[in-house]
Amino acid sequence: MILFTIGAVGVLVRRNAIVVFMCVELMLNATNLALVTFSRQHGTLDGQIAAFFVMVVAAAEVVVGLAIIVSIYSTRRTTSVDDASLLKL
Repeated sequence: MILFTIGAVGVLVRRNAIVVFMCVELMLNATNLALVTFSRQHGTLDGQIAAFFVMVVAAAEVVVGLAIIVSIYSTRRTTSVDDASLLKL
């Protein structure tokens, strides 16, 4: 719960896209820890299977997210989240 809260606060407070991206990853990892913990407490594999799918989604997010961040940086020479809205046509 603490890791998820730190990640949520980081997403809401920070303006650097890379830091926001890392905070989202922290939130996903906190979710994985909770899923695996509850799965172990109940003696089933359901939570661990769900955590595996969350890891797959996180890996896809890393690929797409970093591509977007690199695109914004090459266009604007900054990774500020506020400048990302300037990419509209």
